[in-house]
Amino acid sequence: MFKPFELFIGLRYTRARRQNHFISFISGISMGGVALGVAALIVVLSVMNGFEQELRSRILGMTSHAVLGSFSGDLYSWQEVSKQVVGTAGVTGVAPYVETEGMLRHGRAVSGAIVRGIIADQEAHVSEVGQHMLAGSLDALRSGEYGVVLGKVLAHVLNASVGDEVDLLVPQSTVTPAGVFPRTRRFRVVGIFEVGMFEYDRTQAMIHLEDAQRLNRMEGGVTGLRLKLADLFAAPQIAQQLNDDLPAGYYVTDWTRQHANFFRAIRTEKTVMFVILALVVAVAAFNIVSTLVMMVADKRGDIAILRTLGASPVSVMMIFMVQGVLIGVVGTIVGVSLGVLLALNVETLVPWIEQFSGVNFVPSDVYQISTVPSKLEISDVTRVSLMSLMLSFVSTLYPAWRASRTDPAEALRYE
Repeated sequence: MFKPFELFIGLRYTRARRQNHFISFISGISMGGVALGVAALIVVLSVMNGFEQELRSRILGMTSHAVLGSFSGDLYSWQEVSKQVVGTAGVTGVAPYVETEGMLRHGRAVSGAIVRGIIADQEAHVSEVGQHMLAGSLDALRSGEYGVVLGKVLAHVLNASVGDEVDLLVPQSTVTPAGVFPRTRRFRVVGIFEVGMFEYDRTQAMIHLEDAQRLNRMEGGVTGLRLKLADLFAAPQIAQQLNDDLPAGYYVTDWTRQHANFFRAIRTEKTVMFVILALVVAVAAFNIVSTLVMMVADKRGDIAILRTLGASPVSVMMIFMVQGVLIGVVGTIVGVSLGVLLALNVETLVPWIEQFSGVNFVPSDVYQISTVPSKLEISDVTRVSLMSLMLSFVSTLYPAWRASRTDPAEALRYE
């Protein structure tokens, strides 16, 4: 798009040592601003991608990709339904569960908990909790032995460790001649897990499925079936297929519905952060306007000479566009390089900064994730780069147009 002399002069103006060092300083500030804005935008988007991926994996590692239940309440004859579901394309694992709320007590410590009855060998097909055991094992949950596995924070609140006995109270009543009493049972702690998500580490307790059925008087029924899918992003389609194939009275809901508001909030926050940081890049890019305006004022004599030698207004405009675009290109390249480098090393840099400053940026008792993850996506880098280059190009148009409108006679009158 440039003729050789226009490109040559534009690059010469950029490389030359100017008498007006203030203009050089402003050019450097504009270039640095673009670089810092681009780097910050890439790092923030990568961290938010990492948080979204980490939250999704931890939530689905504890819950499931989909859940099958019954409109009538408890699900009976779940073995036959399980066989039908396993034969569905895309379903890789099925496990029954019983879930209820309860109260745990150890000594004088009392805490509420979500109590889930599971079968250990089948639970491994739908969740990853067995891979996050700090002590004991899920296999220690055996029918009739009344063992319980606690989340790390819940065990800490109860001051309980493996081998200790805790009392579990559930919202079921027992009628005796002395009156109505809540159902309680003493359990022995056989394991402690930590998935790294405060919500589950604080509230989750697991017991054997048959122990949960006896405790809740479910007589062989379960709350539902938890499903694991080959492709978690195909969950809505597979859930709809199961709803069509299963007999009346059953329903299947997937993780996109169970946690829809949560992940929608994350996507909204990511969009808002992109817009806010894009304004930082825009401010830095439009600093190029002031740089070129001062450059045009400084080079009025050169512009007049070029015009008298036959340069057209378009050629003069291109000369200054070369300089402005070059500032944006160099700033973008430096910003992308710095942003990618930081995004790939966030998980290493943040602990070092926390140790050096003595400040915990992501405390586990406040945030659901106690580390700062990062996931760099090429699409984000491409989008940020194109936006920066476009803003840099747009910011050159007005100063370059003003340069092309310079009157040679007026500019040379006082030279």
